[in-house]
Amino acid sequence: LPSSALSPALAIEVYTDREIQSNVGSKVHLSCTFWSSEWISDDISVSWHFQPDNSRDTYSIFHYAKGEAHEDDTGLFKDRIEWVGYPRSKDGSIVIHNLDYSDNGTYTCDVKNPPDVVGKSSYVHLLVYDKAPVRAGMVLGIIIGAALILVIIVALLAYLIRYCWLRRQIRVQRELSALERGKLHKLSKGSKGSRQAPLLSMLDQTRSFKSTSDKKSKGLGDSRKDRK
Repeated sequence: LPSSALSPALAIEVYTDREIQSNVGSKVHLSCTFWSSEWISDDISVSWHFQPDNSRDTYSIFHYAKGEAHEDDTGLFKDRIEWVGYPRSKDGSIVIHNLDYSDNGTYTCDVKNPPDVVGKSSYVHLLVYDKAPVRAGMVLGIIIGAALILVIIVALLAYLIRYCWLRRQIRVQRELSALERGKLHKLSKGSKGSRQAPLLSMLDQTRSFKSTSDKKSKGLGDSRKDRK
């Protein structure tokens, strides 16, 4: 079979971030992972290249091969690149320390794992700021978080207001019930007094009538005795 027929099956795939933002003087982790259809061999190699913004020139800044890492020891990145990858775990990442504005540009990661050597490199664009700007996603997250906090506060206030209103209603109803019970008690006392007054009057009248009758009877008895 021709080699062109084997290439699609042996194409290695490399993955990086599309863009990273960082601050001057800080460090940045340039992630590079890959997938290969072959076992990771001792001949695997990882290369990083750098193309500054507004420039067509490309510079080799790092190379890993035969188990050894070779950093840039003469150019722009001298003593600033750290190898943190582990090819056995399909990781070819590096860290750049002490960032400067001159580090703005495109970084390309290329991986070869013979015989799996066909595939496209992957690149990441680095933006170095005096102070990294807040990302749109972060701003959106802050807005959503603030809105949720506001909703929770409003809900708590509404609950507290309703709770206080219900307590006040219960207290008012209790006071009204106490007043109604007091009025009924007074009315019951008044009704008892009004019932007793006619009875006492009737008793007085009965006693008066009986006394008058007794006197009349006694007078008639005395007159009869006188006649005799």
